[in-house]
Amino acid sequence: MFNVYRKELIWGGRKLVLETGKIARQADGAVLATYGDTSVLCTVVAMKSPRPGIDFFPLTVNYQEKTFAAGKIPGGFFKREGRPTEKETLVSRLIDRPIRPLFASGFRNETQVICTVLSHDLENDPDIVAMIGTSAALTISGIPFLGPTGAARVGCKDGEFILNPLIDTVDDLDLDLVVAGTQEGVLMVESQARELSEEVMLGAVMFGHAAFQPVIQAIIELAELCAKEPWTLPAPAFDKAAVMARLKEVVGAEIEAAYRETAKQARHEKLDAAKAQALATLGAEEIAPEAIAGCFKKLESAVLRGAVLATGFRVDGRDTKTVRPIVSEVGILKRAHGSALFTRGETQALVVTTLGTSQDEQIIDALEGEYREHFMLHYNFPPYSVGEAGRMGSPGRREIGHGKLAWRALRPLLPIKENFPYTVRVVSEITESNGSSSMATVCGTSLALMDAGVPLARPVAGIAMGLIKEASGFAVLTDILGDEDHLGDMDFKVAGTEKGVTALQMDIKITSITEDIMKIALAQARDGRLHILGEMSKALGGARDAVNENAPRITVINIPKEKIRDVIGSGGKVIREIVETTGAKIDIDDDGTVKVSAVDSRKSDAAINWIRGIVAEPELGVVYTGKVVKVVDFGAFVNFLGSRDGLVHISELAAQRVGKVADVVKMGDEVKVKVLGFDDRGKVKLSMKQVDQATGEDLTKKAG
Repeated sequence: MFNVYRKELIWGGRKLVLETGKIARQADGAVLATYGDTSVLCTVVAMKSPRPGIDFFPLTVNYQEKTFAAGKIPGGFFKREGRPTEKETLVSRLIDRPIRPLFASGFRNETQVICTVLSHDLENDPDIVAMIGTSAALTISGIPFLGPTGAARVGCKDGEFILNPLIDTVDDLDLDLVVAGTQEGVLMVESQARELSEEVMLGAVMFGHAAFQPVIQAIIELAELCAKEPWTLPAPAFDKAAVMARLKEVVGAEIEAAYRETAKQARHEKLDAAKAQALATLGAEEIAPEAIAGCFKKLESAVLRGAVLATGFRVDGRDTKTVRPIVSEVGILKRAHGSALFTRGETQALVVTTLGTSQDEQIIDALEGEYREHFMLHYNFPPYSVGEAGRMGSPGRREIGHGKLAWRALRPLLPIKENFPYTVRVVSEITESNGSSSMATVCGTSLALMDAGVPLARPVAGIAMGLIKEASGFAVLTDILGDEDHLGDMDFKVAGTEKGVTALQMDIKITSITEDIMKIALAQARDGRLHILGEMSKALGGARDAVNENAPRITVINIPKEKIRDVIGSGGKVIREIVETTGAKIDIDDDGTVKVSAVDSRKSDAAINWIRGIVAEPELGVVYTGKVVKVVDFGAFVNFLGSRDGLVHISELAAQRVGKVADVVKMGDEVKVKVLGFDDRGKVKLSMKQVDQATGEDLTKKAG
């Protein structure tokens, strides 16, 4: 019934299996990829004809994790998987980025890739498995895909590279890098690092590229066994050369004039006018709008790219290595805990830091188990930032991806939680955009964190590099504009400190780039990064000495584990009373660590004194302040140290003879008491007559 084809290899010390022919047989391509005991079903389906009227390739990638893969039941009321998690969104982007440039030029059929995690061994991350499975599914599908691609995760510890490190070891590594590419070169890099040098980062990329070559060979061998017949691409619907020639004749001069405008808005106004003219003139000649739009973009690209390679100067007048003018400002929002406005050319990020307590941590329910995150970075890209009116809604894939890149860049420099027990949330609002708003977010976040008093080890800056590569040569561009990103061949983002790199993200729009180009881009990026750090230091060179006055002050104390129950009280009664009375927030860990936070130090001091009173043990001969909680014929019971009661016998109420206890004290009175001792049951015996009620002095010592 099944015609099953398999390829197996030992890769990174574990078995990798690619299997097709048994599951999802109606898809154009379907591969079950298994690494260790982690299995991902990767399917690809393309429509048999192109969607009419479009001039782009409609590709969708969906990565989804099923909780049954880890033997779990989803939380919440519905008990089924819902909207994509942040990880699912990020892995969908990770799969998409290396495959998108490899579909045949002119292919416009709607294509969907779905990767479903069916089994997770909690050791091997499904993301690499999904990337490999997707490449295999595309290669055997017959769809015009110029692969296959391979992918690998690279770790680094003590200068040694590690292929596909296990999940539970990644946090201890100096590097977590994902690289994908073809046999010829690298297509995509995503990484987080602990201030590693450019040489180490380049070495890791090339190590990964060499490591996934056996995987590419296995996919080729699988395709030789079972690949479907290649699709025949339809003949072009129009004569591209003729349309290009006609377009150049009609608006070529206008496009060249537009790209002599250094301001983005003025340039785009001229380009929009030229495009409208082209659509009107060529449309009257019965040339399809999508043909005009596609050729118009190619003509734009030729003008921009040709000028750079011919003259060495770019559309805004800079050479290939100059960074746009930078203005850094901090403390611009008076009630925020930390704020910064970072402006680089026509790109601007308003970044705000908020400090909270452990109660504000994000709870993440992942396949690997539930954990808490105390550093959050959220990136927003409103349409006004590019002068447009558009839909506002929940963050899209781009916003989540850019925010995570900035998060990776800053995380290695944050203090450990034990030394800085705050939950930190950063929000980056992109208020203007013309190239690399994610790197502006890195710079603005660094400044906003330091403005809030977060003790970063060192400031972090980021820069985006571009590439224009033709047969006649290539140029690496520092601090790219939006047009250079849109019409160029590479978007290579590098973030780090003066000591080294903390994050890389690279996407290639051509089939691959060489090691030499990467080396040049990394060196040029380092120069640009150091320049930006210098400009940032004019606003703030390091973290402020203390957290912002509007932020909560967190005081950490330790209590004996056996006293935790006393502080919490039955059903949380005691801790609720402390919080409601003092206004402070209190977190208690199982090891007896207590974190007390409040903006007003008086509130936290009151809560701390209350807690210390609860856990303190009464000492013989020490005078305490207490409150009368019960009056009986033979004496009064006094509460002191928060949770302890003791008896003041009638004979110890006053120096003179007392006839009635009520003649001396009543319920609610605040009194000074001295610990006389403990009875056989551990009950505390107290005295008032041995204490001067006015001064609290021990009268027995005074008499002596």
